[in-house]
Amino acid sequence: MSAVICRQSDRHRLAILAVDEVVLFDLAIPQQMFPMARSSEGTALYEVFFCGPKPIARSGAVTINEVAPLSELFYADTVIIPGNLQMLEFHQPQVIEVLQQVAAQGIRLASICTGAAILAATGLLNGLRATTHWTLVETLAQCYPAIKMESDVLFVDNGQLLTSAGLAAGQDLCLHMISRDFGVQVAEKVADMLVMPLARQGSQAQQLYRHNEHAASPLQDLQLWMLDQLHQPLTLKTLAQRACISQRSLSRRFHEQTGISPMAWLYGARVRRAQSLLESSRMSVEQIAAACGFGSAAGLREAFRREVGSSPSAWRKTYSALATTDS
Repeated sequence: MSAVICRQSDRHRLAILAVDEVVLFDLAIPQQMFPMARSSEGTALYEVFFCGPKPIARSGAVTINEVAPLSELFYADTVIIPGNLQMLEFHQPQVIEVLQQVAAQGIRLASICTGAAILAATGLLNGLRATTHWTLVETLAQCYPAIKMESDVLFVDNGQLLTSAGLAAGQDLCLHMISRDFGVQVAEKVADMLVMPLARQGSQAQQLYRHNEHAASPLQDLQLWMLDQLHQPLTLKTLAQRACISQRSLSRRFHEQTGISPMAWLYGARVRRAQSLLESSRMSVEQIAAACGFGSAAGLREAFRREVGSSPSAWRKTYSALATTDS
């Protein structure tokens, strides 16, 4: 693997920490995903490069070439910290010190999977919520009692500091960051390229399908149907009838698989659809509210205030320039 720094001032500069014994899957997720994010003109929105203590990093049979020095982290907008095969024995004071200094400058830090162990070692997560691979949660909680470790989420966003759960949950975190940086429309296109849903949320249980893998298909079918019916006044009774099970069984199975209720999932899907329409169309707020099942512009504004921390008009002003089409 190799990465070449090609600085362009209009790109979000994203550095991936590359050290010996890095978990290659964790490293490959951001290295592949962020370059897929593009503007309406097809311009790459991220400048992605590797940084580390040595110009070459090795992990197993793989060599990562052209690793920029740690000093380049100070010129990044975001630093991604992949997991490491020596996560609990990771002892590189220079790396820890630079990460602390980088954070002091306000640069965003995000760990993938067991990379949370490296981020925890900096002390930056003390007093904050965090997550990691479910098999490591208890160990990190014991090693770093000042961190509020959580096992039933896919990722945790503290603003400047973010952590993801195990392995593929790093993809959910990356999509979340792309959405936060450049809007839902851009993130949706990346998700489409990866043939994965944008709908998985940070509140979703990371041990998804672990206990009842055969329950996945009916819920997936129901979720796809719900996405096609967002404009309709759906109720729990309607959803249960569609799934041919009782309301109580639907609620229980939905919570087992997603960590939230069917109506909470529906609410989130409506907000995401509204975000996408604000970015990609010239529909009025009233029209979007109707198309997404909020009933009124006031209902849409309240949903945005609660879920997004912004207003529909502010979201459109921020992200509509990145839309690929007008409709």
